[in-house]
Amino acid sequence: MSGELLSVAQASVAYGNVEAVRSVTLDVRQNEIVTIIGANGAGKTTLLNAIIGIQRLKGTLTFESQDMTRLDIEDR
Repeated sequence: MSGELLSVAQASVAYGNVEAVRSVTLDVRQNEIVTIIGANGAGKTTLLNAIIGIQRLKGTLTFESQDMTRLDIEDR
């Protein structure tokens, strides 16, 4: 493992034809605190919902080097 606990690469989330999150890449290392900031409507909550499985995420998502993109919300 290269140190990343959570890795999100080229994440995109859409509501129909509206792309709410486009090409986000984020790495979180062990014992690191990360804050996602932005204006209202920038896609912060949508990104977090996609990471935990509430929204469909296009891109890659790994946790402790395990691919999480195909797992159900309960398994994440």
